[in-house]
Amino acid sequence: MTTVADNLARWDGQRRGVYEVWFATWNDPATRDGYWLRYVLESPRAGHGEPYGQLWFARFATDPARSFGINRKSPIASVSTAREPFAVSIGPARLGHDHARGALSGGGHAVEWQLAWQPGARTLFPLPPVMYRSGGLGETTFQSPSPDVAFTGTLIIDGERLELTGAPGAQTHVWGTKHAHAWAWAHCNAFDDRPGVVLELLSARLRRGGVKLPPMTVAVLRLPDEELAFTRLDQALVGGRAETSTGRIGFRAGNLSARLDGELSCEPRDLIRAHYHDPDGDQRFCHFTAVGDLRLTLSRRVRGRWHEVEQLRAPRRAAFEIAGPSPDAAVTREHVSVA
Repeated sequence: MTTVADNLARWDGQRRGVYEVWFATWNDPATRDGYWLRYVLESPRAGHGEPYGQLWFARFATDPARSFGINRKSPIASVSTAREPFAVSIGPARLGHDHARGALSGGGHAVEWQLAWQPGARTLFPLPPVMYRSGGLGETTFQSPSPDVAFTGTLIIDGERLELTGAPGAQTHVWGTKHAHAWAWAHCNAFDDRPGVVLELLSARLRRGGVKLPPMTVAVLRLPDEELAFTRLDQALVGGRAETSTGRIGFRAGNLSARLDGELSCEPRDLIRAHYHDPDGDQRFCHFTAVGDLRLTLSRRVRGRWHEVEQLRAPRRAAFEIAGPSPDAAVTREHVSVA
């Protein structure tokens, strides 16, 4: 399958000052809980520690009291990657192009996962096309080899066995040398009565030489018979915009003929704060949920006038995150690092 090439590891096993992530999100239709799973390779710059692998797991439960996130670092000797077939292994945990398995415990929780999915037939590229040249021109590059899949398999969480059948979700690949100064990201492929529809959104603000650059907002709406990609640099810098606050992203993206207006929201108790370290030692705080509400309006320009042509809804089935150099004090649940 051609999309497997978009999952292959970029790290050569030696270069310093880089990181790489493969992550998946999904929503269980039976329980309405959401999940976030990450396999991470980090190779800090010299003087900022040794390379390592890291596993992350989070559950966002209908009852927020049952939500939690735990992560564990492992020495780089326990990490391996393969190309044929593609795989990333951190100790006994493994992620392939069509499956993931592993276990993690600590912080009062124990989880195991055995997941499978049919990989996507076409990778979703949410960044401006120029940013993918030469393996990625920016400090961070990301793409979704499987943006619209159905997860099956088994989760065992604190002794409770859960069977997944047709849980909508996605698997994404990220790599680079540094996170953006601040960003907001969202994904959804579980709209009411609209199978095959996918939204990917990114609004990022970079920093160069101590100066914050203007925000860049891109979005892709994949429909069963059409893909609306608002990803050109001029669209990202002029036509797109996003506003964020605790548990909320309001956004617009478009071109001269089509436009998206949307809002993602959740309660602060539905967010978990993850603490990231860049390869140069800088910190970022990511406030994530997999059970956000999404309201989206698609408008098209006809004879010089805008007309709303479709409204899409995804209650408690959107993943989104808001991140930056400072923690949001309104978010009290932490992704816990365990020994």
